[in-house]
Amino acid sequence: MKTLRDAKIGETVKVVKLHGEGAVKRRIMDMGITKGIEVYVRKVAPLGDPVEVNVRGYELSLRKEDAAMIEVE
Repeated sequence: MKTLRDAKIGETVKVVKLHGEGAVKRRIMDMGITKGIEVYVRKVAPLGDPVEVNVRGYELSLRKEDAAMIEVE
């Protein structure tokens, strides 16, 4: 299982599934990350946190923990 946290800089990945539950999953979905959407990885901070991505035409920064809940292909 590959997660958004494992994606490399410059890679475009497709969201397969969101793990997690309740408010955390709802917050990720509210940010525009839903099943089937393509996400482009722009930058990763030196220590891996946060991960900056482009999704639905805007830039978004995600914590490592949140990125690990997003399964991609």
